[in-house]
Amino acid sequence: MNPMVRSNICLNAHPQGCKQAVLNQIEYTKQQKAKAAKLAGNHRPIKNVLVLGCSNGYGLASRITAAFAYDAATIGVSFEKAGSEKKFGTPGWYNNLTFDTEAKNAGLFSYTIDGDAFSDEIKAEVINKAKENNMKFDLVVYSLASPVRTDPDTKVMYRSVIKPIGSDFTGKTFDTMTGEMKEITAPAATEEEIANTVKVMGGEDWERWMKQLMAADVINEGCMTVAYSYIGPELSQSIYRSGTIGMAKVDLEARAETLRLMLKSVNGQAFVSVNKGLVTRSSAVIPIIPLYLSVLFKVMKQQGSHEGCIEQINRLFAERLYIKNENGNAPVPVDEKNRIRIDDWEMNPKVQAEVDKIMPMVTAENIKELGDFEGYRHDFLATSGFDIPGVDYDKEVERFDVI
Repeated sequence: MNPMVRSNICLNAHPQGCKQAVLNQIEYTKQQKAKAAKLAGNHRPIKNVLVLGCSNGYGLASRITAAFAYDAATIGVSFEKAGSEKKFGTPGWYNNLTFDTEAKNAGLFSYTIDGDAFSDEIKAEVINKAKENNMKFDLVVYSLASPVRTDPDTKVMYRSVIKPIGSDFTGKTFDTMTGEMKEITAPAATEEEIANTVKVMGGEDWERWMKQLMAADVINEGCMTVAYSYIGPELSQSIYRSGTIGMAKVDLEARAETLRLMLKSVNGQAFVSVNKGLVTRSSAVIPIIPLYLSVLFKVMKQQGSHEGCIEQINRLFAERLYIKNENGNAPVPVDEKNRIRIDDWEMNPKVQAEVDKIMPMVTAENIKELGDFEGYRHDFLATSGFDIPGVDYDKEVERFDVI
């Protein structure tokens, strides 16, 4: 079974490949467990964790880290399409199946809810499941990435876009499978598109989740909540941080301050974690981002600082969220805007200077030399369960509803 890729979008998923990719992340995390224990000790035990957007990328890595490095019970929420006997499901569906199976085998409680995390019905289901199992959450991870959101109050559906603001943006990109380069243009967003994107990808739903969890008394004393964001380099600011998605991230950060005040009653904290740029199903179609990431990966691998999702999140937990000092709990390190900066290795001036030097020189003829084309392509395919070592892709997949 081969990947079906069109316009830098992978249309299918390989069940065994997805399973093996999750197993690899679990194995890495188990290896990091001793380090996590040394840094965190028993000062901030994580017993119960809720991950919103648990099936892919940083959300999946967060659930794996909580469970297999800290022995936490987890509830995960994601919206996936199940596989049937003859038709493949979404990658996240296979990821969730694998996680739940491995958690059970390890004696860890896990419960995965497949549904619209933006809805109040799913919020109620999470609360009911927590109460059934006498769970109060020590950590709530908000890692939702969706193109649409229906407002629970008005029932109006809003759609997000990735567009610049003020003027069109033109940037180079490349075909993930062939390396062929071309320029693509993203038109400037309308005011309505900006507002809709903030409605979908901003912090309104994160705040709604925390209010309902607190009202239901399923938030533990000292609970932390963290939402994920990205800033990136100057060259991508127009399409990202200064664009529609960036406006949503500004709103997310503002909501974090509101949540900090709200969580004071339980001595809790709220953070936005600015993470490293990685290959995702959405980033592959944004102008300039694939090219930047390819060069970035090359530079960071040469300098020995490259991380994937699971490496980054293990470091986030061990060296930011759950650390100790001689007096016990150590404060979470943040920047001047109260953001966790786990993108510090990406934004290292030495890394960015080298990337800036290389970017103008990249062409279709030298991209495989100047950029990490093979590494980028691997990461792209791996998000759908392809190009995973040890998986026989020549073997026919007999059923798509099992792994």
